[in-house]
Amino acid sequence: MTDNAQQVAGLLLAAGGGRRLGGRPKALLEYRGRPLVEYAVGVLRAAGCTRVHVVLGAGAAAVRERAELGDCVLVENPDWADGMGSSLRAGLDSLAGTGVEAALVSLVDQPGIGAEAAGRVLAAHTSQQSLVSAAYDGVRGHPVLFGAAHWAGIAKTATGDRGARAYLKAHEEAITLVECGDVAQPYDIDTAADLKHLE
Repeated sequence: MTDNAQQVAGLLLAAGGGRRLGGRPKALLEYRGRPLVEYAVGVLRAAGCTRVHVVLGAGAAAVRERAELGDCVLVENPDWADGMGSSLRAGLDSLAGTGVEAALVSLVDQPGIGAEAAGRVLAAHTSQQSLVSAAYDGVRGHPVLFGAAHWAGIAKTATGDRGARAYLKAHEEAITLVECGDVAQPYDIDTAADLKHLE
């Protein structure tokens, strides 16, 4: 257990309604016999996060009922339909006052990104000023790690489906890129065609 594991919380964004999947909440898509949200929490735990916050939205009651999320902190985002930005804000808000130095943020619909990639990003955390992103052949992707010093700025600019994109663009020179293309695949489960990745 590294110091980083104590100082960095996992933040899983799992509120999406799966609009292009016929309105099936992404958290409940089945992967390896269990809801996708369980797998994604397991990745953050295996990467070393002892505290994990999960932002729920679409089908939140069903997710609570069907997924075994153990001692995760479940955060309900009533505004989930406004896009990922609102979930990121709700998640960062839930971490305020917990004493953690950073949040390792991952998305529920990227099962091709496992504990090895998440662990690499976590290991690059140094302080509350840290801004770290996984990269795939040099292109920024998830997971991302936001030091607490950046949370307020990210929350201000996280709107619609953009999440932290605008903030990261404005602070590009401060981002540590960690190449993960050799151990992970950054595809999203967005459409029916993408469901093949869950088989």
